[in-house]
Amino acid sequence: MATYFFDSSAISKHYHVELGSDIVDQLLTEPDAQHYISRLTMIEVHSVFARKGRMREISEIEFVRLLQRLRGDIGRGLLAIVRLTDGHYNEAERLLRGHALTRSLRTLDAIQLGVAVGLHRHGRIDHLVCPDGRLCEIAMAENLSVINPEQP
Repeated sequence: MATYFFDSSAISKHYHVELGSDIVDQLLTEPDAQHYISRLTMIEVHSVFARKGRMREISEIEFVRLLQRLRGDIGRGLLAIVRLTDGHYNEAERLLRGHALTRSLRTLDAIQLGVAVGLHRHGRIDHLVCPDGRLCEIAMAENLSVINPEQP
C-alpha cells in the first residue's frame, strides 16, 4: 500500500484541471493507497482557488464548489489531514537553516516540507507529491521520494 503526502499545489490539481491533474487523479484512485495533506493545505488551497477566481479561471460559484469538494473528500476519508505540531515547525526551521541560504525556500513551503519529512521519518509516507521543481530538489536532498505530477 503506497502512502502519499500532497502539497497544496499538487492537491489543488485534483479540483481544477491543469498540467499534472491526470497524475494526481491517478494517485488518488490507486487502490488501498493513503493520502495525506497538512492542516496548512486547507488554508493554502483557499488562496489557490481565490487566485484562480481573480484570474477569471473559475467563477465565485465554482470557488465555493471546489472547497466543498475538498471538504467532502476529507469527510469521506480520501484525504487525511495532518495537524501541525511543534515538531513540524522545528523541522521547518531546520530546513530553512540548511537550505535557505543556498536555495529559495519560503516559509510555508518549509512548513509543508517539514510535515512531509516528519511523516517520512516515522514511516507514514512513501512519497511527496509536489509540482514545484525547486521544492522537489530540496525534498530529494532530504531523502524523500518525490513525484512531480508536472513531469511524469
